[in-house]
Amino acid sequence: MRSRDRRVLDIIARRPITTQAELVAALRSAGIRVTQATVSRDIKRLGLVKVPTGDGAYRYRASEVPRPSRAEIEAMLRRAVRDYVVDTDEGAGLVVVKTSMGSAGVVAEAIDEASWPEVVGTVAGDNTIIVVPRRPGDRAVILSRLRGMT
Repeated sequence: MRSRDRRVLDIIARRPITTQAELVAALRSAGIRVTQATVSRDIKRLGLVKVPTGDGAYRYRASEVPRPSRAEIEAMLRRAVRDYVVDTDEGAGLVVVKTSMGSAGVVAEAIDEASWPEVVGTVAGDNTIIVVPRRPGDRAVILSRLRGMT
């Protein structure tokens, strides 16, 4: 688990955090430089949920549902690629994944959940996904992995 992840979980366990902005401020107070977008991804990755506090407000809490293991996440990605991906290609520094109609979101989410260090993120349409590599050389690695799953 990342150091920042541990800090996020510690902060929300110790005091009520009701917004992403509050969490950003708490992390910055702890000397961790983050943006709201980073915190948003952290919240999703950690599976944090908002729960009522009893006074009409809501606060973040760690979900009681355990996160899938790395192996389970990779298996879900392989299944999604095998079931829905029609083609993979590259262009202008990006990886383009074509899926069956309406399936791009499922595959993009699986790619994001896999947290490959070579992938910055994905953008999904209805049947097309743009995968943004972290560095130009990562495009070939991403293509190879995806093509190896079909």
